[in-house]
Amino acid sequence: MIGRVHRFALGVYRRLPVRARRQVVRTISPSYTVGAICIIERGDGALLLARLTYRDRWGLPGGLLKRGESTADAARREVREEVGLEVRLVGPPHVAVDGEAQRVDVIYRAVVLEGIDPASARASSAEIVEVGWFRPDELPELQHEASGALVAAARADADRLSSRARTPGDDGEPNRDAAAW
Repeated sequence: MIGRVHRFALGVYRRLPVRARRQVVRTISPSYTVGAICIIERGDGALLLARLTYRDRWGLPGGLLKRGESTADAARREVREEVGLEVRLVGPPHVAVDGEAQRVDVIYRAVVLEGIDPASARASSAEIVEVGWFRPDELPELQHEASGALVAAARADADRLSSRARTPGDDGEPNRDAAAW
């Protein structure tokens, strides 16, 4: 009986216009917020962190997307608004999902645009108390989202590196370029 009801409901759903189908999905699905976060790395490997007025620990520049905004545009906008820097996004994004908080973060690695002094980073939003560059082995206490973003990016990089190392070259040997990647 349930199988027939389910098939019937799917048949009705199929006949709905696209806008109506989207509304049905949004109504019955859990709501998640989507944010964009930037891991900004300086030439010496230091990472840019920001401390928010309403949080005690340090985090990465980023925030929620505006309606219709791409994650890449949101990441660049948030960095510009929060720390006053223009950045170039590097490599593919990574994703971290926090089911408890119902939040999805799209994480980008970024570098400061050429010709801009990384030392010019400053708290340029009312929500930012201070910014600072930290070596990876000397990070302060991090917000949950920042540590999750760093772990997600590190895991994705490790997965990519190991898959490249396993990909045989033309000679059937492991890819020797993987170590340089």
